[in-house]
Amino acid sequence: MEQTAYIESPLGITTIIGDEEGVSVISVTKEGELSAEIPEVLQEAVQQLQEYFEGKRTDFTFKLNPKGTEFQQKVWKSLLEIPYGKTVSYMDQTKKLGDIKAIRAVASANGKNPLWIVVPCHRVIGTNGSLTGYAGGIWRKKWLLEHENPTQQQSLF
Repeated sequence: MEQTAYIESPLGITTIIGDEEGVSVISVTKEGELSAEIPEVLQEAVQQLQEYFEGKRTDFTFKLNPKGTEFQQKVWKSLLEIPYGKTVSYMDQTKKLGDIKAIRAVASANGKNPLWIVVPCHRVIGTNGSLTGYAGGIWRKKWLLEHENPTQQQSLF
């Protein structure tokens, strides 16, 4: 049975949903009631997210269990290959996946990413370096990229 926790973050209330199979949703909202107790199955995820926001963590090791189509899963898996502090363009990501004609589908799958921050779709930017297409809002994408403090915005693929 899935359980939910609500924690405070610099970007709003973070919702974390998961069970023994892993975390299936991490999202952010403007308001909500914080959890008085964190369910045991979510404690590791909560701790690691707090460490990320404190600048003490650059990767996540808790179990993920996002729900999506086979194509979405493939796109989300490719996002996990983008290192902390680096960015790639939507075109770079699409080329890495093997079909440059699928750029809109790849961008759409990024937009449906259910695991905010942990599956780092915020690290995907426009080919011209613009901060485009972020479901959490461009201001949050900008904050996350500045938090990760990339030294260069260079393609990895």
